[in-house]
Amino acid sequence: MSRRQKNNTVHGWVVLDKPVGMTSTQAVGAIKRIFGTSKAGHAGTLDPLASGMLPIALGEATKTVPFVQDGEKLYRFTVRWGAETTTDDTEGAVVAASDHRPTAAEIEAILDGFEGEILQTPPAFSAIKVDGERAYDLARAGEEVILEARPVVIHRLDLVETPDPDTAVFETECGKGTYVRALARDMGRRLGTRGHVTQLRRLGVGPFGEADMIPLDFLQEIRHDDARIGELAAALRPVETALDDIPALAVTGTDANRLRSGQSVLLRGRDAPVFEGPAYATCQGQLIALGEVERGELHPRRVFNLGAR
Repeated sequence: MSRRQKNNTVHGWVVLDKPVGMTSTQAVGAIKRIFGTSKAGHAGTLDPLASGMLPIALGEATKTVPFVQDGEKLYRFTVRWGAETTTDDTEGAVVAASDHRPTAAEIEAILDGFEGEILQTPPAFSAIKVDGERAYDLARAGEEVILEARPVVIHRLDLVETPDPDTAVFETECGKGTYVRALARDMGRRLGTRGHVTQLRRLGVGPFGEADMIPLDFLQEIRHDDARIGELAAALRPVETALDDIPALAVTGTDANRLRSGQSVLLRGRDAPVFEGPAYATCQGQLIALGEVERGELHPRRVFNLGAR
């Protein structure tokens, strides 16, 4: 692919290993420049102080972002005991302190209480909108931000190690909308101390795992090496990777054309699905449309224009 002009035929997912210090928006901008494309978006913000997985959709893959965004997340994070901050991480000022340091046994004893569906109050410094404004913008302007507790799901919360009395390392698998910084804050309070996140790394999002991540500097190196520019295509995961959790239906060429034009198709034959709900259609291995199966018909909701493979 040419790196001198925009290439709007690039479609797929880049599972970026975002470095510390870069915003998610900056990361998307960097990937757009590397792949020479103008259409891109990420599947879930990662704070500048956090590192790790930031799935970035290019081209037609942007139509599948919600399916990745709604998937489970895997994080590894370090909590420092004894201080709570305005941001619940190292960026903020200390607002409460404690001399108590919990033992590993005390920490283990509270973990079950943070698993399952729990109520969590997001950090004041978060992207949640309050009267049309981002909470972090209001907080930075010195305004008091009061956010309501909301239900989130923690599938797993494990203590990995306690390197010293002041710190503990955890891993958690959680659902959409969970704030790890708030989890650290609330664990500190439950343990009779205070706590904030000092390190945060995301290791999984939806269908993507740790082994899928690609460092930004590696992609930049390929982009600036004419002999290796073709390797960029190999770094892209297929658009349909985001749809791993929903059924795939093979359709004929005639039905593919109907779906592309926004028309529903009747699913016939002995292999016709008996379920109802989300599904995606392929024709000769190519993604055609994403839609809903209702009463034996597939109704397209999103149509893909991927060109010939």
